[in-house]
Amino acid sequence: MPIDFYKKLKEAGIAFTFRDFILIPGLSEIEPSQVDLSTNFTRNLRLNIPLVSSPMDTVTEAEMAIALARQGGIGIIHRNMPIEDQVEVVKRVKRAESFIIRDVFTISPDQNVGDAINLMKKHNISGLPVVDGDKLVGIVTKRDVNFASLDEKISNVMTKDVITAEENVTIEEAKRIMHKHKIEKLPVVSKDKRLLGLITIKDIYSREKYSLASRDREGRLLVGAALSPLDIRRAKSLDKYVDVLVSDVAHFHNRNILKAAAKLVKEVSVDFVIGNVGTYKAVEDAVTTIDRIDGIRVGIGSGSSCITSELTKAGAPTLFAIAQVSMALQKYNLSIPIIADGGIRTPGDAALALAAGASSVMMGNVFAGCAESPGELIKIGGKYYKPYRGMGSLSARMKRFALDRYSYPAKGVIEGVEGVVPYRGDVQSVVEEFVNGLKAAFGYAGAKNIAELWEKAEFGAVTTAGLEELKPHDIILPGEEKI
Repeated sequence: MPIDFYKKLKEAGIAFTFRDFILIPGLSEIEPSQVDLSTNFTRNLRLNIPLVSSPMDTVTEAEMAIALARQGGIGIIHRNMPIEDQVEVVKRVKRAESFIIRDVFTISPDQNVGDAINLMKKHNISGLPVVDGDKLVGIVTKRDVNFASLDEKISNVMTKDVITAEENVTIEEAKRIMHKHKIEKLPVVSKDKRLLGLITIKDIYSREKYSLASRDREGRLLVGAALSPLDIRRAKSLDKYVDVLVSDVAHFHNRNILKAAAKLVKEVSVDFVIGNVGTYKAVEDAVTTIDRIDGIRVGIGSGSSCITSELTKAGAPTLFAIAQVSMALQKYNLSIPIIADGGIRTPGDAALALAAGASSVMMGNVFAGCAESPGELIKIGGKYYKPYRGMGSLSARMKRFALDRYSYPAKGVIEGVEGVVPYRGDVQSVVEEFVNGLKAAFGYAGAKNIAELWEKAEFGAVTTAGLEELKPHDIILPGEEKI
């Protein structure tokens, strides 16, 4: 039977993007201050804001993940590093805050002051519980080792009569104990004096300061990690520490990847996000192949540093992909959160993504310009920038062969670019800009939360000429032209 290529072209649907639509204002009784932006990132992980940092090596490492989780979002640690390094980055995020720190750095009474100083410097901490086996026998702080001989035994400088708490201690009880005894560290022990954890005044202050932070059941910050579904060893290594594993594959709708993901979910206990996908059929094949899917990362080719669609003419722009995935999930009566990934530049883009069915938005370019992203601040022509590159760029591929994504053995073409992005300030400032913008957009739509936005949002198509009218026009802006 002949193939009717003309018909295929004539009946092709529109792969629309964020530039093609606006939200039509509706009847509203909602003020922006009343909007609730909390959402599900996965089936089991709840965020206070729908913002996620992309797993790119110029975007998300420990500092970014910590900063974003403190604001109520979540960071996904990139995988362009050895497994051991990625695990350590995740553990660093988990250690950053907790009511009771479980993974405690300790020292033995037979070690010396030099060992203690090195440990404190390495891990940026100010004190160490002293344990003999697993029993707490003392505590040593910077004040104890200052000016002491490096060869001096810890047993000679440590505080032996340690104030402790039991495991069921509450935050208020811990605060009272620490205030009464004027201490900044409170070891948590069992009845037989086994060290179970450590409470620090720094963590209590941080918990109160960042009241909307994304936390796990133990009060630690939430963090995710990216991986290839083919990398079972990485998955198992991360499973013990991370809150969610996020598939980091350019084209998830691939038979080998689907089979690998189906196997992987049986080997791990934490939530698993598939992606990236961009079509109805991709979701259909995924949900009928993989027993457990906890989130779906959607969008192919829309990222600012991605040239996949330009190079190959293959892609699924993020807004189009969200609509496709949403339709498939509704057909199968599945409530799986959608993560919109790629092409989101402004709070308005984020609002469109959420209105189209997404539960959260993942951003690379936006967060790459923050103080907390990896890379040094660069000054060019009196302005500041941060480095940014796509994971399909030549330099990212040269750093480590990430098979099945963009590396040379997998693909013979470069699918990303590298450069710089304007410096935006700290994560908190960027989050505030997006949160305020989103709340304003929700107010225009008359929606008090994301689920209500799905129901109430009305879209308007915008022409190319209309796009120009929606921007500032007929006015000379500072810096654009000499007057």
